[in-house]
Amino acid sequence: MSLIFLLLISAAATISSVTATDHIVGANRGWNPGMNYTLWANNHTFYVNDLISFRYQKNQYNVFEVNQTGYDNCTTDSATGNWSSGKDFILLDKAKRYYFICGNGGCFNGMKVSVLVHPLPTPPSASTAAAEISKPNSAAARPPRSGSMAFVGLVLWIGWIWLGSGWI
Repeated sequence: MSLIFLLLISAAATISSVTATDHIVGANRGWNPGMNYTLWANNHTFYVNDLISFRYQKNQYNVFEVNQTGYDNCTTDSATGNWSSGKDFILLDKAKRYYFICGNGGCFNGMKVSVLVHPLPTPPSASTAAAEISKPNSAAARPPRSGSMAFVGLVLWIGWIWLGSGWI
């Protein structure tokens, strides 16, 4: 019985750790001049395999990935990527600081954003997960992500009901 419960916990932890988030730059205001994208970025936590999305008028703006010098000076000389579709989805595939600017002059009007991408935490072992669950008010290793923690809670609740009712 305990083995099945631990397997459920392990499966739930694995599923929750692979859920990626799509961070839409500027939320409903998009990628436009005069916005404080530093404030926006500071209110988000980015992990490896998350997406950062830019929404803008495609004939008016664009997005360049640059290094810190390009970011600080609003230059595209160091660009390692560029996008211009108006709905750009960029995979943040490494734990590092990313720098994005608008290369059509918008950078000088605030169209630049820097985000720090954190590595994914290692999934807890089944025994560690079981110990964490038994602690009241224990914090998860990774913040809740768009319903994944609700799924984990559901799996754990079903396992608890299953074991407690003697189904096995």
